[in-house]
Amino acid sequence: MAEISRFERARVIGARALQIALGAPVLIKTSSKDPLEIAEKEYDDGKIPMSVVRVLPGGEHKRIELG
Repeated sequence: MAEISRFERARVIGARALQIALGAPVLIKTSSKDPLEIAEKEYDDGKIPMSVVRVLPGGEHKRIELG
């Protein structure tokens, strides 16, 4: 998986946990009911269908696909 910062990781996991809490389908098999635990496991398994967009100096953008 691409190298992302701890802040980007926290943002992605938090956003995915919110999606799960609001009823989004879970992308892994788990017995846990805690959205945060599920989102962390999905992240570790590389199943989160999101991307991180970084704005680089000079106005360039870099997209990092996660899932």
